[in-house]
Amino acid sequence: MTRSPHPPTVLVLRALGLGDLLAGVPALRGVRRAFPGHRVVLAQPAGLAELAQATGAVDAVFPAEAPGRAVPSLAHWAAPAPDVAIDLHGNGPESRDALAALRPRRLLAHACPDGPPWRGHANERDRWCAFLHAYGIPADPLDLLLPPPTAPSPAPGAVLVHPGAASGARRWPGERYAAVVRCLRAAGHHVVLTGGPGEEALVHSVAERSGQPARDVLTGGLPFAELSALVAGASLVLSGDTGLAHLAVAHGTRSVTLFGPVSPRLWGPPPGPRHLALWKPGPPGDPHGRTPDARLLRLRTGEVAAACLMLLRPVRAEARRPGPQIAHAH
Repeated sequence: MTRSPHPPTVLVLRALGLGDLLAGVPALRGVRRAFPGHRVVLAQPAGLAELAQATGAVDAVFPAEAPGRAVPSLAHWAAPAPDVAIDLHGNGPESRDALAALRPRRLLAHACPDGPPWRGHANERDRWCAFLHAYGIPADPLDLLLPPPTAPSPAPGAVLVHPGAASGARRWPGERYAAVVRCLRAAGHHVVLTGGPGEEALVHSVAERSGQPARDVLTGGLPFAELSALVAGASLVLSGDTGLAHLAVAHGTRSVTLFGPVSPRLWGPPPGPRHLALWKPGPPGDPHGRTPDARLLRLRTGEVAAACLMLLRPVRAEARRPGPQIAHAH
């Protein structure tokens, strides 16, 4: 019998954003362990390829993306039919059908007849690990840490403040971020402002209101290696419910995340002393709305600043101790 020169392939569809990819890392690692002799290919935006490789769960990236959270076309797949296709993109027939069109030998999807029920109120990490468990594939929702970056941080020990978000509904007002930045700087902390493409005006407005020097304002979106090193080397990350918050969790960096239209129960960090999710309970809102969500606006600058300073106490205490010490956050 002639052996195929190519290893069998697992094609995983999760063509979403930075935070979605990081929330999917535990499931991807479960797939990697379940198929050790297979080549694991992730269908996702090409711009996230470096992050996908850093997870240790993916052998290759198949470029695929669509506007918003739509299902991308996979018609440009030119390799032989996947041995296994796994839908980690959504629970509808569109993502299932995109994979089914490639005629995989085995298809795992919520929308398949043998697919598990959709857990609409579960945390994103828990949901996809439970999905794999239903197919006999173990996955640990807490298996989410990334390895330390190889590049040094451009601002080691800084407090990163990221006022932007993909939608207005998740964007806390810039003037409130500026007030928190002033408070952090008055307490002696080095603050760096960051922003993605298209967020230059917002970030510069926060900088002007807070008196932030231009050298500590990073706009336009950093290359992933530099962004990863910046987050990993930070003392704290303050942001809304966006990809940078997930990157802080993945690096074990202390974080304060401001939630509005969506509860942190669904997208928030795992329980632990290093991460605070601030949230005012209420009916869920539209995460893609254009104006700040009413729950988000109920978060006041004083409580946000206090949360940041509370998490930063162990960092300041460690800096004052002579010699090597192990810091324990309480």
